[in-house]
Amino acid sequence: MTTNKNHIRQHVWEQMEEKKIGRFPFPLQNRIPNFKGAEKAADHVATLSAYQNAKAVKVNPDAPQLPLRAQVLIDGKMLLVPTPRLKAGFIQVKPEWVPQGEEKKATSLTHMKHFGKEIPLSDIPRIDLIVVGSVAVHKDGRRLGKGEGYADREYAILTELGNPRVPVVTTVHSAQLVDADIPIERYDLTADWIATENEIFSTNTPYSKPTGIDWSQVTEEEKEEMPVLAEISRLVRGE
Repeated sequence: MTTNKNHIRQHVWEQMEEKKIGRFPFPLQNRIPNFKGAEKAADHVATLSAYQNAKAVKVNPDAPQLPLRAQVLIDGKMLLVPTPRLKAGFIQVKPEWVPQGEEKKATSLTHMKHFGKEIPLSDIPRIDLIVVGSVAVHKDGRRLGKGEGYADREYAILTELGNPRVPVVTTVHSAQLVDADIPIERYDLTADWIATENEIFSTNTPYSKPTGIDWSQVTEEEKEEMPVLAEISRLVRGE
């Protein structure tokens, strides 16, 4: 029996509050919750061969993934970060643009544009690994974000632009691992690895990933709210 997605999210947020494992920014509700141990989770990701071999890594802009964004630059890799709500596409940060010791500052939302630059979709380099935030995640790779579908849409956008389908990792607190039967649609993005404060493990997910944008589900209103969609439509579809 499947469980309502919002009920799962609410349960996780409440559990994190009760156990006092969340951290700034508050409240945890309606966001990808930051958590104690996010740095340890980032360290676990850095042990993956898929990470070590990656030249360019896309990481979501949320607070719990800040340590991993900084690590990407420390390790000499190119960082791609989607702008909030994909309003301006993606920000590119190259390690040579960031003075040593300022990687954490450079990958904070406040300063990212100062150290990096927004790039047009046509200039997005090949991305080798994708990191997403989650509110809740099942050990088989099914996951829930905060409910707005941006991680799913971003993966579909990159695939639409010709990026090969690449592995996905999510970093969460172990309290965000759920046994609930998370409903999944064909456009939902699953995780190949889950890193917590304690460990990293493969999900061996049986679920396929989005192969591109389902244009039948994209409204004109969405194209206005997310100009990147209109841009892709022009680039890929000639519209």
